Amino acid sequence: MVSDLDFEQLVNLYYQPLYRFALSLTRTETDAGDLTQQTFYIYETKGHQLRDRAKVKAWLFTTMHREYLNSQRRALRFPHFALEQVDAELPAAPVESFAHLDAESVLEALSKVDEPHQAALALFYLEDYSYQEMADILGVPIGTIKSRLARGVARLREILADPLTAVPVSAKKSHE
Repeated sequence: MVSDLDFEQLVNLYYQPLYRFALSLTRTETDAGDLTQQTFYIYETKGHQLRDRAKVKAWLFTTMHREYLNSQRRALRFPHFALEQVDAELPAAPVESFAHLDAESVLEALSKVDEPHQAALALFYLEDYSYQEMADILGVPIGTIKSRLARGVARLREILADPLTAVPVSAKKSHE
């Protein structure tokens, strides 16, 4: 009976039909495999909420279809392009100016950025915090976080472009 199956038996029983369904949706083997794995992952994390274990097959197929639709929506919102397709839209930056960059020089440049901007940059780029999490940590509104990130990135670019003439933002303010 389906309700008595453990996870491994469930995968063995439904992997092939789910994979075929995923292949019909995605039309590529790699995406079908990813979608099938994602469906079983969701089952592993949320399957305990299923009240009637006899309906596990329908639940898996429904979950897969919903996950596919969500991935399609994400793809429309955040399209992926090959670099060759958007080459004209990218800013012109000489490769040799960034060829010498390593983590140490970027961290050194980050240390030259004014503290509020530095904190925002470090939390966002080094620690992968969301805007909301950063706002909570720093105790400022999300708009302030976005502003600090934009100004911090601009200042970091300035420092990395010409590290010899870079003066900390706080020093610039005192000279003005």
